[in-house]
Order: sequence, then structure tokens, then C-alpha cells
Amino acid sequence: MRSVDVVVNKAEHVLAWGGVKRDVTFLVISAVSLVLSFFAPESLPFNPAWVAIVLCGAPIMLEAIIGLITSFDIKADVLVALALIASLVIGEYFAAGEVALIMQLGALLEDLTVAKARAGIERLVHLTPRTARIVRAEGSEDIVAAEEVRVDDIVRVLPGETVPVDGTIMIGQTSIDESVLTGEPLPVDKAPGDNVRSGTVNQFGAFDLRAVHVGEDSSIARMIELVQSADAGKAKIVRLADRWATWIVIVALVAAAGTWLITGEIIRAVTILVVFCPCALVLATPTAIMAAIGNVTKHGVLVREGDALERLAAVRNVAFDKTGTLTFGHPDVVAVETLATANLDDRALFSLAAAAEGLSEHPLGKAVVRSWRATGAGKTDVATNFVMAPGRGVRATVNGRQVVAGNAEMLSELDVSGVETLMAAAQEHIREGCTLIYVALDGAAAGYVALADVVRPTARETVAGIKALGIEPVLLTGDHASAARHIASQTSIEHVEANCLPESKMHAIERLERAGEPVCMVGDGINDAPALKRATVGIAMGGAGSDIAVDAADIVLVRDDIASLPHLLAISKRMMTTIKLNMTFSMTLNFVAIVLAMTGILNPVVGALVHNAGSVVVIANSATLLKWRRLEQRDERSSRPVETTTAEYETDVPDIEANAV
Repeated sequence: MRSVDVVVNKAEHVLAWGGVKRDVTFLVISAVSLVLSFFAPESLPFNPAWVAIVLCGAPIMLEAIIGLITSFDIKADVLVALALIASLVIGEYFAAGEVALIMQLGALLEDLTVAKARAGIERLVHLTPRTARIVRAEGSEDIVAAEEVRVDDIVRVLPGETVPVDGTIMIGQTSIDESVLTGEPLPVDKAPGDNVRSGTVNQFGAFDLRAVHVGEDSSIARMIELVQSADAGKAKIVRLADRWATWIVIVALVAAAGTWLITGEIIRAVTILVVFCPCALVLATPTAIMAAIGNVTKHGVLVREGDALERLAAVRNVAFDKTGTLTFGHPDVVAVETLATANLDDRALFSLAAAAEGLSEHPLGKAVVRSWRATGAGKTDVATNFVMAPGRGVRATVNGRQVVAGNAEMLSELDVSGVETLMAAAQEHIREGCTLIYVALDGAAAGYVALADVVRPTARETVAGIKALGIEPVLLTGDHASAARHIASQTSIEHVEANCLPESKMHAIERLERAGEPVCMVGDGINDAPALKRATVGIAMGGAGSDIAVDAADIVLVRDDIASLPHLLAISKRMMTTIKLNMTFSMTLNFVAIVLAMTGILNPVVGALVHNAGSVVVIANSATLLKWRRLEQRDERSSRPVETTTAEYETDVPDIEANAV
């Protein structure tokens, strides 16, 4: 996004907040004026109700007129404007002011539930590399602006730098953190011939790449464009009162005109317009939404979009990201296996591997050390002669033994014996999508350490709760197919799409929604932002989730736990039932009041009080949502954040796999 767009968005936010404070001030002043009009109408040189009429009624009439003139759009505001005008014509100022106040109160409740946030786009732009290091033909380096890189330029990327353009590695080996695009926490080893993408981070070794996609064609630029454009495809909820407004206006006008013609009493016609004023109808939706939001807030859920719960009630699919959503989002040791020929137990192998990785800066090495410490075994032995091969592994001397911990290619290059046997023994964990660190001792294969992203304890129960509501769970992940299927089997998810880039997730959601299957997307990473924006409802993990994902979402799980999802989905459906009950009641009351107004039993003031009583009933019914709970809902204590399962490892290493999964 250009800087001018950021400034405009900030200005719009400031103006919107200023508008809310102004509306609240006007409502308070109008309420005081109506109290004075009812109890002390002579307190001012004019009827105090005129203050409410001007402050609250004028905006309603202006909006109704603009809608009629520009697009002949008949909304509830049109009927309210007719009621105001009719009340003023016959001098019922209090009734006019009261109607205007209630309508503006309903509008304010709707505005307070709307919170469009665009700051995430600005944060995403900050991820875009500003400069690039171009290698010239004579070997010199020039640092230029990233947008000046051209296709086929040779670009050098040093350790810790962000890759400025998409390209193919020509020279060098490294590990790349691709979480910004795939969401996966494990770095990916890269060698000559492998592709790298802009926005990803070089972990260790320097490398040269040949630029393939630059500028607006680069991966990070395309993601920014996806986030900016995805919102345009999201369906917007139209207020139910406005859907029916055209027929309400027609019926009200016909009833009022017919009564006037038959009875000759304009007071009855005005009363019909007053009692038909859709105050309760307009309050039906925002009061229920506010009450439902108050309910889910107690469950650690922040609703950031006013109509998000309305849209959520219609979803037929819940699409989950894997890493950081169904799982904790970081690798942990799930198994340690030792070959029989190694003549040592699993715990001893784990200790040697952790000691060798003790000086490593690689995330996998750090995960091994962290998992070892989580067993309660204390510090590892001191390693000497430490050597790290970027993208390969480490070598070190531990207690006089030569330890190698790395990938199969590294062990083969060092002429380690038994590599084939070691790889064959690890096939089961490979099929489950684990990342393996092979360990050799004194030149012979000894065993391996398997790492994986551990499933949250609440994931399976959450998926079951979603299915019980008749909603289909879907797994969309940037991880490879074997890891995706393994996680899906643990959580009972049948529909799985793996190897998803940000646009792949968005396109998957578009396919489902074109088929008439509204989607709720649940994710936590930067790579999920386009899908969160495009989905009917986007839900972000608030704790582990990135700021960009949170800003792209409609709803945020503040406690960083998906356990509250079934309750959230259930209350959205309950909320829509409450809204429909509110509207049915308000319409029935209006029609009964019309009959009474036609017969002359109701006058405008009494009619205004009757339809205000309807508004009170609507608000009271909506308030029942504040304490509503699912019958199947488990104890609130189980919704608390769960610490990483590495803290639960037993000191008996062979049980690691059982404890971790």
C-alpha cells in the first residue's frame, strides 16, 4: 500500500471515532430534552423535544431523502421520516422526538459493533525488502532499491537478510524461513537449483540467486495485493429491517391514507405512521448482536466486525490452517529411536544429540535442546570441536565421541556406515510428516530424533463440536501432504488440501463459496491474511497469531485456543434465532397497534408508548443471549490456554512419542 493510502485510512479511523463520540453526545442531549418536554414543556421558549428532533431526526430524514433521490432506495429510514413529518404536522413534538431518539440509538448500536481495521496492510508492507545486493559481472556488489532489480540479475543474500525477489539459487547452501508465506515453522534447506521467494528470511549461509520474479510480480507483493483485494469479494449483510422496508412503507402509507379517507381524521392516520415506525424492528438486530458479543467476550473472543456473527451463522465449512491453529506452531521432539547396533539406549542417544546441538542456531537444533531440558534431565554435556554446516547439520565431540547430527546427505558425505538402514528404520515417522535428525557416532549410524508440530489437546474435541453443529471442517495447510494427512487423522478432518500458498488457500475458499458453501477461515499467520479476508468470516488466533492476521480477521481468539469455536458458532445461530423472534414480535405488535389506531383507540402519544414498550421487550429478549450457553459446552476451565506439551514429557525417553501426540 502506498503511504498516502495509509494516511487516508488513519484519517478515516480518526473521523469514525470522532463521529461515535458526537453521536453519543447528541443522544444524551436529546434524551435530556425529551425528559424536559414530558415533565416541563415550558422550561424553554420552545418545546424541548425540538432539540431531539433536530439532533436525531435531521440525520434520519437527510439519509432517507438522499437514498430516495440517488437510487430510489427505500429503507426503514423512509418510514421513520414519514412518521416524523406526520407527527410534526399535527404538533405531536414529543412523539416525533422520541421516535428519532430510538432510531438513532439503534443506529449507534450498529455502528459500535463495526470496527474496520487496515493497520495489518501497513505491517505487511513493512515486510517488503527495501534493498537488494546485486552482484555485477566483474564481481563487485551494489546495494540498490529492491524495485530496481531486474529479471536475470544476480542477487546476493547474506545470513539474516530477507530475500528481496523471487529467484533460483545459483551458488551456496542455506536454510530459509518460509513461514511468512507457508506458515510452517520449520526452515527449509536450500541448495543450488532450488527456488526461493521474496519476503522469506535467510537463516544461515550466504547465497547468490538469479532473479525470476521482481517488483509487483514477487511473492510478497502478490500477497499484499491479495489482502487488499480479498475484501471486495466478501458478501455484505443487509439489515433485515431494510430488506422489508419497501413493503413496510407501502403497507403503512396505504393503511394511513385509507384510514384518513374513510374516517376523515388525520390524527388516526398519523397514529398509524407512528406505531408503524420500525423502532423495535431496527433494534432487533443490533441489540442481539451486542448481547452475543458480550457473551463470547467472556469466552476470550473479540468480535471486530459488526456483522461477523450474522455471517458466521450461515457458514457451512470451517477451514483450519494447521500450524499455530490446530497445532502449537513450533517443532518438538516426538520420538527418539536407536539402532540395535549402536549399543546404547534412547535416552543416551538423545543426550548426545542435544549436546551436539547445544551450540546450534538452527531452529531444529534449538528444539532438540529445549525438548531435552523439558524431560527434567538438566544440562547436557559440553561439546567441543563444534562445526555447523548450513542446511545440513552439525558435528561435535561429546565425551570423547564424534557426534554427527544432520540430514541423510550430510551423513553420506561423511561416509557414515549404515545410513540406508537408518533411513529405512525412520520410514514410519517420515510418513507421518515428521522432520528427522539422523545421528551418527564415531562414523556409524546410531539412530534418529523425530520432530513434529504437536496437535493441541483441544483440537479433536473442537472439531467434533463443529461437526455436531452440521458444519464441515477443512484443513488448508502449506505443509506437505504426509504431515497434513497425519494431523487430519488425529483431529478427524476428512477434507485436506496440502502444499497451499496464500493464494491457494484463498482460491480454495472461493471454490467452496461459489458452490454455495460459506466458509469460516481460522488461521494465525501472515500467510493466512488473504484467506481470512476473503472468507465469509475470518477468525485469527490472538496469542500466537501475527498482527497482520489479526487485523485481517473479523473475529479474534484472544486466549489463543480454538476450544471456544463450537460455542462461538452455536451462539451465532442462536443470535439469528433471537433476531427473527424479535422481528416477528415487533411486526405483530405493529399490526395490532395499527388496528387499534384505525379504530381511534390509540392516539399518537399512546401509540409511541406502545411501540416503545415493544422496543423494551425486544431489548429484554436480546439480553438473554448474555448468559446463553450450549448444552454440550464443557467447563469453562478447560478453555484456558494450554502450555506446550514438551513440559509434559516424561523422563523415560522411549515414552516421548506417546506423550507428545
